[in-house]
Amino acid sequence: MKEKKYMNQQKHKRIIISGGGTGGHIFPAISIANALMKIDAETEILFVGAEGRMEMEKIPAAGYRIIGLPVAGLYRSLTFKNFSVLIKLLKSLRKAKKVIKEFGPDVVVGVGGYASGPVLRQAGRMGIPTLIQEQNSYAGVTNKLLAKRASTICVAYDGMEKYFPSGKIIKTGNPVRQNFDNLNGLLDEALSYFKLKKEFPVILVLGGSLGAGSINNSLSENLNVLRDSDCQWLWQTGKYYFENVKALVSLSFSGNISVHGFINRMDYAYAAADIIISRSGAGTISELCLVGKPVILIPSPNVAEDHQTRNAEALSSRNAALLIEDSRASKTLVDEAIKLISDKSRRDMLSENILKMADRDADVRIAKEVLKLAVI
Repeated sequence: MKEKKYMNQQKHKRIIISGGGTGGHIFPAISIANALMKIDAETEILFVGAEGRMEMEKIPAAGYRIIGLPVAGLYRSLTFKNFSVLIKLLKSLRKAKKVIKEFGPDVVVGVGGYASGPVLRQAGRMGIPTLIQEQNSYAGVTNKLLAKRASTICVAYDGMEKYFPSGKIIKTGNPVRQNFDNLNGLLDEALSYFKLKKEFPVILVLGGSLGAGSINNSLSENLNVLRDSDCQWLWQTGKYYFENVKALVSLSFSGNISVHGFINRMDYAYAAADIIISRSGAGTISELCLVGKPVILIPSPNVAEDHQTRNAEALSSRNAALLIEDSRASKTLVDEAIKLISDKSRRDMLSENILKMADRDADVRIAKEVLKLAVI
């Protein structure tokens, strides 16, 4: 049969994991890889990402090999630049096929991001089992197209039969970076790490690995309010906004605001936080459910099919998070955060409800589904 040509005949398994672009795709991919290695340390894993994107740095830092494709996203407006995007797509399809032939994977896993499409498309054409890890409550166009040839589709939300064949769907939850069960035990270490005081509440502000303009602007425009509040603000700006925000905070002499471009110790950040302000990417939502702290979500409007709003609504409709529209953030976010800090009963309700939505050990469940396909 055609697929036998590419099947790995060695005893240990070979897996390609493809996708990336943001931390929301990269960290779950690493979690799946780590789970595969825990199950079988002899597993060979190759990542395939997009050249120049975040995964080309983060994946090697996690100890895995990665190959980049020249793929890029389409521009939403009508522009001649999309011709170069299509050329890059054709080049990426050719390179993806070459990589698959040379590596000989038993299974190809797609986690979302630009590289996922060409790699899963070619793997499907070559008769290699593929697994899609759909993180969002609303499936994007690419994954809906790839689902036709996919063997298994791992999802995090109920009702995904609207987008995928029901017989292929397995609800696993979204994998996250790490276990967050011991956050209370880390509190003193976390406060010391960030030089925060125990007697004042902490508001953790996250905008994703690259940063969120509206969240950063909402705080920047209200620095006097932040400074005069009885709160400490632990603020991850994202790398593109860090220098400007740091300069503004320094000028305002705001000793209760701790500014960071990127926070590596998210366990400490979550442990220190009394409430969390965040975007609502799928991976982030899954982490926040495990963390169990009160959350204010500001969905990004700049994502495909507005899926962050749907992710946030999945929580807010169950009183598991507060939702503030991006367009309203500058006027209401800071005030709402300070009001929530002062309302213990509401914080307790949000915390209790978000914990009910937590999916644990999703990485292991997905890894086991991957290995099932490897023996087909």
